[in-house]
Amino acid sequence: MNVHHLELFHFVAKHGGVSAAARHMPYGIQQPAISAQILQLEDALGVTLFQRRPFKLTAQGRELHEFIAPFFNGLGALEERLRGGSGGRLRIAAPEIVQGDYLPLLLRQVRKRLPEFHFTLVAERIGGIEEQLREQQVDIGLASMSGRCPDGLRMRELLRLPMLLLVAEKSRVTSAEQILSQDRISQPLISLPATEPVSRLFQAEMARRKLSWNPAFELSSLDLVSRYVAEDYGVGLTLAAPARRWPKGVRALPLPDFPGVVFCALWSGRLTPAGEVFMEEAARLARSLSQVKM
Repeated sequence: MNVHHLELFHFVAKHGGVSAAARHMPYGIQQPAISAQILQLEDALGVTLFQRRPFKLTAQGRELHEFIAPFFNGLGALEERLRGGSGGRLRIAAPEIVQGDYLPLLLRQVRKRLPEFHFTLVAERIGGIEEQLREQQVDIGLASMSGRCPDGLRMRELLRLPMLLLVAEKSRVTSAEQILSQDRISQPLISLPATEPVSRLFQAEMARRKLSWNPAFELSSLDLVSRYVAEDYGVGLTLAAPARRWPKGVRALPLPDFPGVVFCALWSGRLTPAGEVFMEEAARLARSLSQVKM
C-alpha cells in the first residue's frame, strides 16, 4: 500500500468525504487528484472503501481507517515531543562562572516566554562542550572562545570580555604596566589551565610583546583565582564579567590593548523552537549586560 494514498484516505474518512478532505489537507491538493489516488488504493486492495453519495465507509473502509488513524492522528504529538514539547526542553552545557553569573538571568527570561520550559545543565569547559555537542548529548553550549568556530558547529558571539589582572588589596602595584614593564616579572602568576581561552590569549599577546610570564598556579576556576589572590599568593589573570563584584581584599587592574575573550553560544544543526527563544534571550541579555560598567 502506498503511504500517501493511506494519508489521503485517512483525511477522507476523518472528514466525511473528498471535498471536506481537500479543505483540511495540510498541503494543497485538488479534489480530482484525491479521488484518483483513492481509486488507485481501492484497485490495489481490490475492495471499495466507501460509498460516494451519501458518504459512508464500507466494512473494509472502517477496518482500514481504524488501523491507520492512530498513526496519522499521533503525528502532531510526536512532532511536538521531538521538537522538545510545548514548553520546550533544552540540554545546556556551561562552565561554572556562566552558571552563576549569567545563566540564572537568562533562564528567567526564557521562562517568561515559555512557562513550561524545562532544561538540564552540565558543567563543562569549551573542550567538553564541543565534544558533547558533536555527540548530541547537549543542545546548546555557553563558553568563552579564543579562536574560530569549531568545525561542524555553529557559533554566535554574545560578548567580548576584557582580561584583567587581580592583585591583593594591600599590594603596592596600581597598574598592570608596573608588572609588565619589569625586565623579569617577579610576581607569581595565578591563572586557569593553559588550555583555557583566557590563558591562551594572554600568553599569545605576551609572546607578541616579547614578554614571558608563565603561571605558577593553574587553578580550576576564576573564583579560585580570586581567592588565591586575596590570600596574596600572586597576581591573578581573570575576565571582567559584567557587574561582577570582586571579593574583599582584591583589586582589579585593566590590561589596556590586550584582546578580549569572546563569550559565545555554540550548537550543532538546527535549533528547536525552544532553542531559538533561548538564543534570542541570550543575545538580548548580552546586549543589556554590555551596557553595564565592567
